[in-house]
Amino acid sequence: MDLIKQFIDVFLHLDTHLTEIVTKYDTWTYAILFLIIFIETGLIVMPFLPGDSLLFASGAICAVSGNGLHLGLLILLLFIAAVLGDTVNYSVGNFIGPKAFSGKIKFLKKEYLDKTQAYYDKHGGKTIIYARFIPIIRTFAPFVAGIGTMKYSKFILFNFIGAAAWVSAFTLIGYFFGNLPIVKKYFTLVILLIIFISILPPIIEYFKSRSKVKSSV
Repeated sequence: MDLIKQFIDVFLHLDTHLTEIVTKYDTWTYAILFLIIFIETGLIVMPFLPGDSLLFASGAICAVSGNGLHLGLLILLLFIAAVLGDTVNYSVGNFIGPKAFSGKIKFLKKEYLDKTQAYYDKHGGKTIIYARFIPIIRTFAPFVAGIGTMKYSKFILFNFIGAAAWVSAFTLIGYFFGNLPIVKKYFTLVILLIIFISILPPIIEYFKSRSKVKSSV
């Protein structure tokens, strides 16, 4: 329970905790952020890491002069981490296949697989790009692609495009807007807003599908 509370506290106060990390670890902060982004996108059992908000907070930290972090280098490293993460995830999916969702692994729920597969059915390969901006689905999309719905040559192209769009968008938004007085004052609310906007597309999709089912009955 304490671990969950600590996770929520870090999640909602990323600006404060990230500043502490930069102060304590200096340039090693690059490696820490690289590892977090890689784990979230590369390890299917860790879909709940705060990728979007972490990128936003990292960009905001870069905008503070004298902190030792360079925006261009940060974006490049996190882009590489995101690409490598999805590539590893795809490879694991390709190797293991749908057996991973047999129910033996607690974090791998069949509903996640079905939800991600529904995105593939509607958007095709572009799912890899769209999924970058949606928590949980972001982690499961490359895994599902690896199971057999997409060739690697096609996957890697969408992987590069999606990683570039996701990392640069959230980091730059944080860089240019993260240190505005009103944003700093209500940083927790901003983080929650980012989460809400991120999960809004699948919520809309869910209610659309339900309305279609009802209308067809």
